[in-house]
Amino acid sequence: MYARWQADPQGFWAEAAKAIDWIKAPTAILDESNKPLYRWFPDAVANTAWNCLDRHVDGGRADQDALIYDSPVTGTKSRYSYRSLRDKVAELAGALKAKGVEKGDRVIVYMPMVPEAVFAMLACARLGAIHSVVFGGFAAKELATRIDDAKPKAILSASCGVEPGRTVAYKPLLDEAIELAASKPEFTLILQRPMLEASLVPGRDFDWVSTVSGAAPADCVPVAATDPLYVLYTSGTTGIPKGVVRDNGGHMVALAWSMKNIYGVAPGEVFWAASDVGWVVGHSYITYAPLLIGATTILYEGKPVGTPDAGAFWRVIQEYGVSVQFCAPTAFRAIKKEDPDGKLLSTYDITCLRTLFLAGERADPDTVQWAERMVKVPVIDHWWQTESGWPMCANLVGVELLPVKYGSPTCAVPGYDIRVVDNDNHEVKRGDIGSIVVKLPLAPGALPTLWQNDEGYIRSYLKDFPGYYKTGDAGYIDADGYLFVMSRTDDIINVAGHRLSTGGMEEVLAYHRDVAECAVIGVADQLKGQVPVGFVVLKAGVNRPDAEIEKELVALVRDKIGPVAAFKTVTVVKRLPKTRSGKILRGTMRKIADGETWSMPATIDDPVILDEITDSLHAIGYAKGEKGAA
Repeated sequence: MYARWQADPQGFWAEAAKAIDWIKAPTAILDESNKPLYRWFPDAVANTAWNCLDRHVDGGRADQDALIYDSPVTGTKSRYSYRSLRDKVAELAGALKAKGVEKGDRVIVYMPMVPEAVFAMLACARLGAIHSVVFGGFAAKELATRIDDAKPKAILSASCGVEPGRTVAYKPLLDEAIELAASKPEFTLILQRPMLEASLVPGRDFDWVSTVSGAAPADCVPVAATDPLYVLYTSGTTGIPKGVVRDNGGHMVALAWSMKNIYGVAPGEVFWAASDVGWVVGHSYITYAPLLIGATTILYEGKPVGTPDAGAFWRVIQEYGVSVQFCAPTAFRAIKKEDPDGKLLSTYDITCLRTLFLAGERADPDTVQWAERMVKVPVIDHWWQTESGWPMCANLVGVELLPVKYGSPTCAVPGYDIRVVDNDNHEVKRGDIGSIVVKLPLAPGALPTLWQNDEGYIRSYLKDFPGYYKTGDAGYIDADGYLFVMSRTDDIINVAGHRLSTGGMEEVLAYHRDVAECAVIGVADQLKGQVPVGFVVLKAGVNRPDAEIEKELVALVRDKIGPVAAFKTVTVVKRLPKTRSGKILRGTMRKIADGETWSMPATIDDPVILDEITDSLHAIGYAKGEKGAA
């Protein structure tokens, strides 16, 4: 299949495009007239909500479950058939339309894991409006930067999110973000959840239920295949958010193809992506892909452990007859920590489960093998990014299962020509580590550009390796063509599947009045994959206790970036290790922290500092390996 794609990429995707209902079918497949910017299906017209909902209602699936909502944190469950989901979405779209939302307008969705979040995304798609989902509970400053970049006409939100044992008020964060933002929305719709009522600003904030109920349902608006469906912001190294654009046409074609060929899921089956709508997985594999093919999708408002216990996933799989599950390795690390012998699993029957997929961060062999022992079905690691929108490297379960190599997400998927190059853009030998890049053009469904920032897209992704897309990951390809993804090539760290910029955290620490300079590194963590550890050098003359300052810094990061950063450890040091040109040696610090062998950097200014850093790391429980360089 990969060879067939290589021989005739345009023919391959023209064939795949037949799975979509087009208002105007594509006659051109790829527009290469504006390299390095490419556009798929440039003359086609369609509507994504129609393809996810209406065509299934008309095609005999009206009474089949489309969306199952299961919320252990609130003790509620509900099911929506394709007909009822279509009706809910059309009603919300009608209410937005009545308030002036039209094709091309942006709408920010700042919501917890409730069905209304999915209604919101699909209602925007129905109108041709562009949704931008921001992870519920994200800090006000982060939300404000996204408001200023997207300039939304409306913001859809809820009074609160519910976490195990606590309620997170969203409305004060939203109010503060709107206050901070230069661009103001015309209105907001607020879903009042029973556990916490939010106060509404008259004339700006409207109650969701009373505004939406009884609104005249809106029809699907035809949009160009190349029109944006959504913008999803991802951490940029500069601290300025990057708005990844997803188009309508290529996105539908790629996702529908992936459900059958990568995940091996058929229409009518139950597919569960245990993610969040705020992340790309929630966009692609909770909301869009399962509905595009007429499968049943699950929206789970809970955790792998603690809601109520480490058997939560097994319960959901048994209760709804889940055929295929997709989650982050961190979820299975949490289950393994709580229930290492799988005692809770023995009380459930999960024989309905065919395959378990892992992605979001590196799946360490230990976790994959533990999961295999538990679920006794294939456990498939696969690799992709917010930018790609769907897997770039996977074991194609729906085509042919290749032998699993632990630590590898297997081989490149049709649509992606993956290479490993050195800094001079020359391919390296098989087995040698280098930068992982993808030959242009990227597959349908991958980002065509950044929101209103073609220049930023080219600079961030295409400039460093001409002719290729820079993934920002490092790794190697072995003799059999299997890819091994080893680490980020820059300082984006991966905390429990959430990509966070250490640079962003450093900006926050540097803001503290007593801090002269600082560095944040991602250190290996058994549960979350990586967690940030901060090092700060205090200004001369500061004579307060270190512990007091450290506590303030942890609170500061929590306030400015949010609990999602998992920033809990910071230590005061006398000085930071640097190169003679003043670059902080973060990579070396990380190796010392993780107990790996490291070599003294040739450009180091003062080697003694690395001994001081090692001692500081020992004091906070890291650097378990041998002290000193290899």
